[in-house]
Amino acid sequence: MNYGQGSSREHAALAPLYLGVKAIICKSFARIHRQNLINNGILPLEFVNESDYDKIDQGDRLKIANIRSIVEKGGKIVVEDETKGFSFEVKCELSERGKGMMLAGGLLNYTKQQG
Repeated sequence: MNYGQGSSREHAALAPLYLGVKAIICKSFARIHRQNLINNGILPLEFVNESDYDKIDQGDRLKIANIRSIVEKGGKIVVEDETKGFSFEVKCELSERGKGMMLAGGLLNYTKQQG
């Protein structure tokens, strides 16, 4: 699975943004689409154990505690499936610039802060 494959245009990242999506969890990302998500302040998360993907169903309520702190300082990201009562690990590989963009809420806010 390669989430966002064929979606190199930024519009594919704008739709989740306008729906209020804060993070995408998948098995893998298409490179350009992943960057477009970061540019729009949507956290790209990947399963540490891909088999966890099959445990989640549409409509499950997922919670990530202290995500801002984890993005700032690093650390293990644990997602809790509150619907089914289990948790799983995800990873988020961001450059220092990518971290700055995520913490600022996207590229436009990050650019304003830098100037």
